[in-house]
Amino acid sequence: MAQNYFDRGEFDKAIIIYENLIKASPGNYQYFQKQVACYQQLKDFLKAENTIKNKLERSKLPQLYVELGYNYQLQNQPEKAKKNYDLAFQKIQENPNYVYGIAREFEVKVLLQQAIESYSIAQKLNPELNFDYQIALLQGQLGKIESMIDALLDYSGKFPDNLILVQNQLNRFMSEDHSKTFSDYLKKALLLRTQKSQDLFWNRFMSWYFVQQKEYGKAFIQEKAIYKRSPESFSNVLTLARLASEEKENDVAREILEFVLANTQDRQIILDMKHSLLVMDVEKASPQEYPIISQKINQLFGEYGVSNSTLKVQILKAHFDAFYLKQFESAKSILTKALELPLNPFEKGYVKMELADVLLLDEKFNQAIIYYAQVEDDLPNDEMAHQASLKMAKASYYKGDFEWAQQQFKVLKSSVSQLIANDAMQLFLLISDNTVEDSTQVALKKYARADFMIYQNKNNEALEQFKAILNQHKGESIEDETLLQIGKIYEKLGDYQQAVNYYQQIIDRFPEEIYIDEALFFSAEIYRKNLLDNEKAKSLYEKILFNHQDSIYFVEARNNFRKLRGDTNL
Repeated sequence: MAQNYFDRGEFDKAIIIYENLIKASPGNYQYFQKQVACYQQLKDFLKAENTIKNKLERSKLPQLYVELGYNYQLQNQPEKAKKNYDLAFQKIQENPNYVYGIAREFEVKVLLQQAIESYSIAQKLNPELNFDYQIALLQGQLGKIESMIDALLDYSGKFPDNLILVQNQLNRFMSEDHSKTFSDYLKKALLLRTQKSQDLFWNRFMSWYFVQQKEYGKAFIQEKAIYKRSPESFSNVLTLARLASEEKENDVAREILEFVLANTQDRQIILDMKHSLLVMDVEKASPQEYPIISQKINQLFGEYGVSNSTLKVQILKAHFDAFYLKQFESAKSILTKALELPLNPFEKGYVKMELADVLLLDEKFNQAIIYYAQVEDDLPNDEMAHQASLKMAKASYYKGDFEWAQQQFKVLKSSVSQLIANDAMQLFLLISDNTVEDSTQVALKKYARADFMIYQNKNNEALEQFKAILNQHKGESIEDETLLQIGKIYEKLGDYQQAVNYYQQIIDRFPEEIYIDEALFFSAEIYRKNLLDNEKAKSLYEKILFNHQDSIYFVEARNNFRKLRGDTNL
């Protein structure tokens, strides 16, 4: 109750309760601090002073000199305040271990320079004590960013076991660094240490920095230098390849995988690298390249056989047969035979998920839903189960069972995975909006059918269907979603000018609807990567930064805007 009064600023009520609490528990330091704070808020500084002096006389706690000095400071009596702060410093000189309570008290009172002095005195007196980390963060709070960065880097060099602690702090500052000055100085400081020292510690730190900036090519340069001098493991290099692949930096990912392939004799690693390279080949393959890809997959089977170790290759072949060659029976056969292998629950989950995807592609909706449900049941609370739940809901949506799909999307829009939650939210709103306006769901059924054609990779047929929806349902709520899908299909087909034309219609006509940030971001990406109009891209990114801070594309838009503006150049 006292805390509640205190938080609401009703200090006259809070102090009555705290005084009673102190009588019952005279040794409770938290009650004492609140009692003093109430007196100070009520401008009763004499009571606060007497309370502190009585506590000091009884307990001899050295941090009470900070409390007393601060009480004088609140009364604008700097000389008396300094006298008590000096007494606190004197106590640290008598016993350096007093620094913990005294420095903390200075920090709580936001007396940061005095906190730094406390730590510095203790370190000089007892070299076994190290407060470089605490001093560095205090320098940052004082706005001395360069001093903070240098101190944190030096601390991490001295105590490499605390590297993650330091990197977490640096990452927090980088995420709040809107002017990019912090990131630029950190980069410069790391480069200097990398050049001056032969210690691979700094190359690893430099690689970490480039990963945070999503500059995977530069991170790979550091990882190559590390591997050449210490060829112990590919784990960091492979992690980098995965990150680059997830961010669609496929050229960098391919370069990394080929580097690993050229520098290993390990059969399992070679298999994994060849599989990963094949996945990239499949994603960008044209029909003319299909026979070559089939041959490469079959060569892997010829070399490694069909077993648990080649499970990923079996799944890839099934996926390729179904989604690219439209050989559904072959794909089902491969996956059904894979389920006969001695697999662990996660491996079974991967196979069943792919089998469900193939059945869905073949319009075997109910069979697909059964397998998705099995994955959901077999791996409760796992990310794969959440993915299966989303796919199961989508399967119902594709076949027109909107009521059941809507119930699932309602649950999934609260998912811990932002991507799943975002997908579920969009489909939940799609069904809701287009059911309220049209209870017969005519436009929604056409839209879901066209959406399913995209899943089937029938892009031209989907394009015609979406255009028909625009003509037949002009002015209805489904129009902005349809424009977005048409833009995405044109983008996939490489007709970038048509894609931005359709995105522009959303920007011009539906600025208050939920797809505005997608239209802005997708357009900006096309102008940056494909149409090579950086000024246009910058203006679109800027609109996201100023008007759509809650967008899932905000961070990426900010990073790309800074790159176009040249902020990463030292």
